[in-house]
Amino acid sequence: MTTSAENHPVRESHPVRQGLAAGTSIGAAALLITVGLLSLFQGISAVVKDDLFVVGVDYVYKFDITTWGWIHIVLGVVLVICALGLLTGTTWGRVAAIGIAALSILANFLWLPYYPWWSVLVIALDIVVIWAVATWRPES
Repeated sequence: MTTSAENHPVRESHPVRQGLAAGTSIGAAALLITVGLLSLFQGISAVVKDDLFVVGVDYVYKFDITTWGWIHIVLGVVLVICALGLLTGTTWGRVAAIGIAALSILANFLWLPYYPWWSVLVIALDIVVIWAVATWRPES
């Protein structure tokens, strides 16, 4: 621990942890781009009424597949935009990446009845993205 000019303790930065978080944040941007593009294609597939998605049991939060398709298209576009902001290291990109990853978790939780394994995978990737972006301090 060191002290600042006001004699308040300041935590020293751990270079290994920051390097891991910075590398993971760049990886997070790549993951956000990938998940965004896949979400976009998934949405297009749902909108054009592809046979990929089977509508089964009624759920409390059931939407029409076309509605889900448009939700995934919009989510995919926003994911890619946030990933580009994160890749450039902007503050808005970091904040937006955390926010859109949280929204992606929610959307994929609601998408579980239609495509469960994919939803669980995307939720796990979004958690990694949130961790990486939240722990990375580029000014260090």
